[in-house]
Amino acid sequence: MPIPKAELHVHIEGTLEPELAFELARRNGITLKHPGVEELREAYSFDDLQSFLDLYYELMDVLRTEDDFRDLAAAYLDRAAAQGVRHAEIFFDPQAHTARGVPFETVLNGLTSALTQGEARHGVSTALILCFLRDRPADDAMATLDAARPHLEHITGVGLDSAEVGHPPGKFAEVFEAAGRLGLRRVAHAGEEGPAEYVREALEVLGAERIDHGIRSLDDPELVEHLARTRVPLTVCPFSNVRLRAVDTLADHPLRTLMDAGLLVTVNSDDPSYFGGHVHDNYLGVQEHLGLSDEDLRTLARNSFTASFLSPERRAELISEVEDHRFG
Repeated sequence: MPIPKAELHVHIEGTLEPELAFELARRNGITLKHPGVEELREAYSFDDLQSFLDLYYELMDVLRTEDDFRDLAAAYLDRAAAQGVRHAEIFFDPQAHTARGVPFETVLNGLTSALTQGEARHGVSTALILCFLRDRPADDAMATLDAARPHLEHITGVGLDSAEVGHPPGKFAEVFEAAGRLGLRRVAHAGEEGPAEYVREALEVLGAERIDHGIRSLDDPELVEHLARTRVPLTVCPFSNVRLRAVDTLADHPLRTLMDAGLLVTVNSDDPSYFGGHVHDNYLGVQEHLGLSDEDLRTLARNSFTASFLSPERRAELISEVEDHRFG
């Protein structure tokens, strides 16, 4: 059994497997550009973040109804449970759906239905993080936050994702401040393709409590020292970084350097259906290519719960499971 872990950086839309994409397309009378599953899989070869996003948003069009979003989330939880996930904090992108005419409530109701059933079925606790699309105007983000206000019992936090270069975090200062006043936790993608300065800006301007990706922090030694001292978590996604050409190969990934610098690093899958593996696959990949020990994996798993938004009591229970885990 894989080591118990939390997954803190996974986009539910990025868990859409080709088989389910075709099933939902048939259900909703949509014709995909690719003739079949294998041809679609072959399209999962990307030059950079934007080339991935182009396909990502194209396939998202098959998600139309509450049943579609429920089936998407249920399929993710089935796979996550098999990968040792005991808690998942899941991103979703309502703007990408409302822009297509899908109501906010349709998205949220479908997801929450699956997450409730998934906890009962698999014992995987979950939290939803509403992400704002950084390549859209800040006013759109504020309108999305307003749409979420009647549903805050289902939403733990807000995040910032999509195309990073040219879209600094500070653009969203007002909406993140408003989210904080509503009691929502705050995280932000920064330092994947964008510079280390974006990480600093996400911390200082947005009040981000976690940095999603953050690998470019290494370009700023003072920032690295700050992250180590303050224990701000980084939710690193190794397979994603390689597939999107942020890192040349898994053997070149800076995860080990980040760990050795004393940072609170976690490993996650990001968009697993597009990037070739779920969260435990990422654990095994970095272990093989970076020479990590079983105890290094234990540290990463422990970090995942430490960095989560779980209650201190539940966090301690799950960390105890990590300590008791025996590697095969």
